[in-house]
Amino acid sequence: MESDFIDYVKILCRSGKGGKGSMHMHRAKYNPNGGPDGGNGGRGGHIYLRGNHNYWTLLHLRYQRHIFAENGGNGGDCCSTGAQGRDIYIDVPCGTVAYNADTGQYICDIVEDKQIVMLLKGGRGGLGNKEFATSTNKAPRYAQPGEPMQEMNVILQLKLLADVGLVGFPNAGKSTLLSTLSSAKPKIANYPFTTLEPSLGIVSYREGKSFVMADIPGIIEGASEGKGIGLRFLRHIERNSILLFLIDCESKNIKSSYDILLNELKQFNQEILDKKRILAITKCDLIDEELKEMLKQELPHDLPTVFISAPTMQGITELKDIIWKELNSESNKILGKITVEEKDTLVHRDLDMKSLSADFAGWEDDFPDDYEIADNTDFDEDDILYIE
Repeated sequence: MESDFIDYVKILCRSGKGGKGSMHMHRAKYNPNGGPDGGNGGRGGHIYLRGNHNYWTLLHLRYQRHIFAENGGNGGDCCSTGAQGRDIYIDVPCGTVAYNADTGQYICDIVEDKQIVMLLKGGRGGLGNKEFATSTNKAPRYAQPGEPMQEMNVILQLKLLADVGLVGFPNAGKSTLLSTLSSAKPKIANYPFTTLEPSLGIVSYREGKSFVMADIPGIIEGASEGKGIGLRFLRHIERNSILLFLIDCESKNIKSSYDILLNELKQFNQEILDKKRILAITKCDLIDEELKEMLKQELPHDLPTVFISAPTMQGITELKDIIWKELNSESNKILGKITVEEKDTLVHRDLDMKSLSADFAGWEDDFPDDYEIADNTDFDEDDILYIE
């Protein structure tokens, strides 16, 4: 069964071509020398990305592979300007990042509801011969063609907006913790890779306060080389303020396990390591206090650590206190709300083109052989400006 959680899509976008200017001479019964009256062509439609908080995934774009704006209308006589092509607005969830699919280059980031970013600009309409009339050339017999349309293959990636991201090996108790702290209902079972897609949950705190926690599929050693599920879902913790590492108390070496997870994050994006980190030792209902004291000797000393057990609620209150303290610490505060004018704290890297072949292995051009494009058939190769 195909999942409804779609966090990346590849679409072909094409703006509208500008309409042609008219080369028309005014003709009237009692005005034999009417002169030029050709109107200008209409502007082609733009294509915009628009943030919409009502969307949580990119599922609505999964089968809408081709998005074309309307062409501008041609100019007419009597100085009539051609019709303007209809603009297209692509609604995406907040946290969506756009890339050029052919080069992997970063284009833009949608972080706010109703934020609008122009993706492709429609061509300007050509000038009619009326615009070229001068005192020395009163009857110009030429007009401008419209500017060409723009075309680009675009990759949209969703990076979930959350305060805390859960990082750990498979079966470390991430989904169990999320289901205990929030009303989220992730799949929980006693086998590896139970979680195959990210989950979000709102964690309630004291006095009506709350924060958002994100659970991603488990990471194994060698994930950066494609083992397990790989690192594709790690994009969802790039925006998190805090990384909560979960390690099973029965691990052979907790410090070694923690270092393995850190190394895999470093292979994905070294800037992730600059985030605040908390270490939680899970399933502690299986060990006694004496064993806990022994485990503390091998724990990292450079980050807050807490022993927890989600089923028995052991250490859960202490964990929430630590998370809330770190979220509101001076070194972790985000200065105000991210706006369109202000610089985003997340630095976006261009996509690795080698990884795209795996992510989009099944994405083929689904144009039928006899496919015709409505309202966009009046053009040739010279009318298209390919964006690379």
